[in-house]
Amino acid sequence: MLAATSTLWEKQDKHSGDRARLFRVIGAHTQAERVLYPGSYVDVAPSFVFPQVTYVDVDRRSAAFFRDSAGVREIIAANPPSPAEPEFEFFHQDYTQPLDVPDASYDLLVSLYAGFISQACVNKLRIGGLLLANASHGDAAMASMDDRFRFVGVVILEDDNYRVETNHLDAYLQQKKSTTITRAGLREWGKGLTYTKSAFAYLFERTN
Repeated sequence: MLAATSTLWEKQDKHSGDRARLFRVIGAHTQAERVLYPGSYVDVAPSFVFPQVTYVDVDRRSAAFFRDSAGVREIIAANPPSPAEPEFEFFHQDYTQPLDVPDASYDLLVSLYAGFISQACVNKLRIGGLLLANASHGDAAMASMDDRFRFVGVVILEDDNYRVETNHLDAYLQQKKSTTITRAGLREWGKGLTYTKSAFAYLFERTN
């Protein structure tokens, strides 16, 4: 493993094992095989769980990281139980530009702290596939207003552990302020909304 690869991963994994715990819980819930992770930076934790992952990021440090494919595989192997033969690819580009991957070919689309991925990449998610989105930059709110998605679960973080809940979802995604927010307004605002009851992240199923 190149020294730069190790350094980038150590910084990414500064809360040791946090993302690994998140994606293991998501993997147990979704049974997904193919994952698309736009805005990934160097977060390879999905590859600890899922057999095929496509990473996308415009940052040049990400490109250098993934060029060291042997080093990335070493990181994955050091985090069991990882897939026996993990497959991953990296696109060094802006995810809002066309991605050279088949439409409707992914089981899980990941949107964490990277903007309106639900809008830019929805066509890559199969019908019945899941979007994992947090409230940062407003993408969870955006997905909740999009009739291509159905809200199906929340990811709760408690005492450094994650769990998925699928019951009593009416309590979530309720704004503290009664101001009407549209999708266009949310794009202009570019921030997450404040909810009366919040979760670490939200799960949406693509319905059409």
